[in-house]
Amino acid sequence: MKIRFCEHNKGKGKVYRRLKEEFPALNIKIKDCVKQCGACRETPMATVDKKKVTGKDGDQLYQRIVELISKNAEE
Repeated sequence: MKIRFCEHNKGKGKVYRRLKEEFPALNIKIKDCVKQCGACRETPMATVDKKKVTGKDGDQLYQRIVELISKNAEE
């Protein structure tokens, strides 16, 4: 599972640190750009296996990513 955050997204910092701490085995990186500029400007977001994931704030984004991690682990 690849999780990518855009360097320019305001919501990335805390979410990135929490995920790296709780899921050190996952491939989590901050990139210069994840080619989701419209969403990136408006809301906290990341890409998970190249799919856009957004949240109204960092906490909601974190919860949505954790749900995807759990769902992926079950498969």
